[in-house]
Amino acid sequence: MVMTDLESPPPRMTPYGSLYERPQGLVRTARAMSRNAIRSYGTLTARWRVTPDYLIIGTKRGGTTSLARWMLEHPDVRPLFPGRETRKGTYYFDVNYRRGERWYRSHFPTRFARGRAVRKAGRPVLVGEATPYYLHHPHAAIRARRFAPEAKVIVLLRDPAERAYSHWVERTRNRVEHLSFADAVAAEPARLAGAEQRMIDDPSYNSFAHQHFSYLDQGRYARGLRRWMSAFPAHQLLVLRSEDMYADPSAIYGQVLDFLGLPPHALGEFDAWNMKPKQAVEPELMAWIRSELAADVGEVEALLGRSMEWT
Repeated sequence: MVMTDLESPPPRMTPYGSLYERPQGLVRTARAMSRNAIRSYGTLTARWRVTPDYLIIGTKRGGTTSLARWMLEHPDVRPLFPGRETRKGTYYFDVNYRRGERWYRSHFPTRFARGRAVRKAGRPVLVGEATPYYLHHPHAAIRARRFAPEAKVIVLLRDPAERAYSHWVERTRNRVEHLSFADAVAAEPARLAGAEQRMIDDPSYNSFAHQHFSYLDQGRYARGLRRWMSAFPAHQLLVLRSEDMYADPSAIYGQVLDFLGLPPHALGEFDAWNMKPKQAVEPELMAWIRSELAADVGEVEALLGRSMEWT
């Protein structure tokens, strides 16, 4: 019997997608207050802050953190504000949209700071963010197009069956998921029932399950790709395979830099962020997941005009 938590209220999360934990002790409380003060300052100075030059929109567990970190090692790329937080994304165009444009701008450097960087480098300096839920969220594409119409958009797509398991492993380690992988996959249709349609009908509605428990559904890439391909012109979209990025990171990194108009840059090492060991999945379950996602893989291949080599 599959046990679900459909009747349980979702846990409290931070604006950036992690489980909220109340600060304990003077040091952690002081740090939390400092972060809040910095965000307030960023919001108050929002009018002088820049907008993103690029967006890395997914997929979750597809290497977005690694690529975002590699981008920050380029001398002509600046971090989000404040830089010491090393935050990769904001979740603005999906779950934080109600916080407003000034809140979003608070994460970016000021025009004055970028101007100094440009004068020092003698060439353009870029800033961007990476939020993997953007690809899956039904409103993110049109919101991003409306706010940053000139932004370049980068998509990393991973074998959806492998992605589903990695997603579950992460949610389990983060204490958000309490079901086994098999039970979570079995519970997914009930957990997600009606969620996306409700989000479409009511843009202010956020679904916890749609973001966190969509193990198979976030691997149905065709729907999200169509939204972003409809919102942005082809020359502003770059779709890559995660497998290619990890097999030949230097080549893919160079391709991304060329897409963004950045000069070549050699990294010493291409560290794989957030990649942790995990146990093997029952072959029968993985085979079933692949069969469930096969039709969508075919749609993705038709959209992109190339084989994804996931079968």
